[in-house]
Amino acid sequence: MIYPSIDKLLNIVDSKYKLVHVASRRSKQMLENKHYQMKQSEYTNKKEIGRALEEVEKGLITIK
Repeated sequence: MIYPSIDKLLNIVDSKYKLVHVASRRSKQMLENKHYQMKQSEYTNKKEIGRALEEVEKGLITIK
């Protein structure tokens, strides 16, 4: 099962395309800068793309 659920994320973000764009940009930032908004042990996912989606779900990333 994928975490976080796409249904939960689409309640936060109004478009799948916007969600993909935000998650990909954030995951690239994580890879380049090694800056995470939560502790490493708090993430469920091991890959940066999943971690970016977790940050969107928790409201750590604001989408304009």
